[in-house]
Amino acid sequence: MSTDTNADADAESTSKCGASSSTESSTNEASTDTSSSKCGASSSTEDSSGSKCGASSSSSSSSSSCGASSSDDSGSNEKEVGSTVDDFDAEPGKLSAVGLGPGHPEGITDRAKTALLEADHIVGYTTYIDLIPDEITEEADELYDTPMCGEVSRTEEAIDRALAGNDVAIVGSGDPNVYALGGLALEILESKGATASMVDFEAVPGVPAAQSCAARLGAPLVNDTVSISLSDHLVPMPEIESRLHSAAKESFTITIYNPWSRKRRENFEKACEILLAHRDADTPVGIVHGAGRDDEQVMITELGELEELGESEIIDMTTTIVVGNEETYVWDDRMVTPRGYETKYDY
Repeated sequence: MSTDTNADADAESTSKCGASSSTESSTNEASTDTSSSKCGASSSTEDSSGSKCGASSSSSSSSSSCGASSSDDSGSNEKEVGSTVDDFDAEPGKLSAVGLGPGHPEGITDRAKTALLEADHIVGYTTYIDLIPDEITEEADELYDTPMCGEVSRTEEAIDRALAGNDVAIVGSGDPNVYALGGLALEILESKGATASMVDFEAVPGVPAAQSCAARLGAPLVNDTVSISLSDHLVPMPEIESRLHSAAKESFTITIYNPWSRKRRENFEKACEILLAHRDADTPVGIVHGAGRDDEQVMITELGELEELGESEIIDMTTTIVVGNEETYVWDDRMVTPRGYETKYDY
């Protein structure tokens, strides 16, 4: 499954826990007394939120539309860090960004399983938490999940839990450094005045969607290759178009992440147009939907047929597309991109 930071979901409330919080009203848990959060930081509210370990908030509103805490009760999209390292008195715990791989238990590396078992708290997008085997989640003291569009709030939540003294794993599919939250975690740590060393930050690699999907297709990525996401939530579409032009006119195989959503089908259509401007219509294209999941689908088609598949169920946010180069061919229902051995050896 491809990992996305796109806001194609309902906004969710920002959790508060670990740092001090002063609000007039919130949800889930009513209390008029000063209470001690599960992370050890003080919280003083009239109606405190049910959060157990998040960032502070100075508003009576929910988070912004992309999950960050907001000090503006008018629904502003401005994102801000709710707490700083100075708000925490505990000895920081460890923060691990853990990649779950393609989405099935066998695809989770032993190193990732160990990191999850060692974590006190596991934080992640709801779908990804559901991918973790029960024998692992049952060992955690707490699980914290948010719907899509909560990337900022749940990453800050994980950091605050670690700063409050817990060993925390924030999870994602694929690899934490491929269209995922590894970089965001470091950015938020820096903005809080903390350091990666302070929380012993570790990125635990997983199998990225490009590799897991390529394995379903044969051997399409054995030569120079690039990956491009069609999500314009964080990268403007003109930049994505420029990157597509640059990659397509060179001899790269191209892995396309986040190809389609209900809000940006035009991005997919534009990508097909750009690819066809540089490559032949009969260029092999591999499509993998839900790699490693119960609903996995695999198809090999041609570039000229790709755009019309945009309206089909095989292409959505869980789909990864591999576009061959001018040397890629299909043999025995497998995509093959020659590495170049045939130019040096007889076989």
